Amino acid sequence: MRRTTLAAVAALSTLAVGCSSVPAEPEPTTSGADASPASPSASATTGATVASEEPVDPDTRLSWGPTVGELEDAEALVAGWSSEQLAGQVLVGRYAGTDPAVPAELVRDLHLAGVCVTADNVVDEQQVLATTAAVEGAVAESGRDFPAVIGVDEEGGSVAHLRGVATDFPAFAAAGEAIADSGRRGRVAVKGAALATGLELRLLGFTWVYAPVADVTIGAADVTIGSRAPSDDPALAGAAVKQAVAGYNRAGIVSTTKHFPGHGGATADSHTTLPVLTETLAELEDRDLAPFATAVEAGAPSVMIGHLDVEAIAPGVPSSLAPETYAYLREELGFEGVAITDSLGMGAVAGTPALAVKALQAGADLLLMPADTRRAHQTITRALDDGSLDRARVEEAAARVVALQRWQARTAQDRPVDDSVVEKAEAASAALREAAYGY
Repeated sequence: MRRTTLAAVAALSTLAVGCSSVPAEPEPTTSGADASPASPSASATTGATVASEEPVDPDTRLSWGPTVGELEDAEALVAGWSSEQLAGQVLVGRYAGTDPAVPAELVRDLHLAGVCVTADNVVDEQQVLATTAAVEGAVAESGRDFPAVIGVDEEGGSVAHLRGVATDFPAFAAAGEAIADSGRRGRVAVKGAALATGLELRLLGFTWVYAPVADVTIGAADVTIGSRAPSDDPALAGAAVKQAVAGYNRAGIVSTTKHFPGHGGATADSHTTLPVLTETLAELEDRDLAPFATAVEAGAPSVMIGHLDVEAIAPGVPSSLAPETYAYLREELGFEGVAITDSLGMGAVAGTPALAVKALQAGADLLLMPADTRRAHQTITRALDDGSLDRARVEEAAARVVALQRWQARTAQDRPVDDSVVEKAEAASAALREAAYGY
């Protein structure tokens, strides 16, 4: 990872403004999702343009999954959208209750990219299937030819919102333990667990999973992440995240590496307050940022931005609202995919005026679970209409989301799922436990 000075990070900020086992898969030979060895990445920051004047083959795959053509088509599509449509496509809504009609209506009314399903929205398998089908139906009724963002926090361990519906996996700390204790067998088990998780989620109708966790825990002082982190060792954490990203990509589900720039060193919980990280940038690069750099190199399609006051990057400002954070992610780590915020209903950012608009202005592409989804949509729409929010910035964000969903649909089509994935998921969970803990 390149070192950078605080001055350089501040300068970059101007660029960003405007939730037995599976059979072993072959190790990927490229860093990008679905990448071709002979296919260079094109920068998503500037659409599908590259420095060369030579035309780019539309089938050229970008580092984060979609092709150049998919991104170009998405850019052309959103350019013709109304403010209401644009505002919806950068929102993943929250909803209350277990009636499948409720999220479907929300998606239909607000043109939402999709919704996040939490444990409070879950009854049983049939109800989950009805919910995801209703949301996809609402998207199809709007004329959109790409899937909805239907996401869930399904990390394993204590963070598993589909408990009793999907297979139980151990906490992600098992991934680091498996690699430390079992070497290659452990890496295969971690990748297999992610692959199986992704396939089972797809069987239930999900298109996104808010995992893997790339945070490096500091142990007992880490009050939020703990065993959700793959390790307290940055190298092991990076190795685990690399395998998980590869497994999810193979499964045809959008994974979300989180919580950038790293929540494992925080001694406060961003669900209730804004944690402060006082480490120098060099210290952060050695510990917290290293696994995210690995994830980007492995072809992570999406990265979640946490709510953290990182003094070395943007002092006094939540990372999710700081242009410097997004600039570092894109300019220093080379990330070209979808940057999604952590839930905007969390205490760390509660009460921030025009929260959704500020996150988009900072560089977010997708806003997760605002406290009031309808109000957030209204705020973004008004800001677009009165010019206080740059339309080009929101078109850029929406196009990335559309392109990624088209990648998801294409990849999923190439890997159909059936009920056999449940048995394979159970086997993959057992294989990960055995590689990590010997039982």
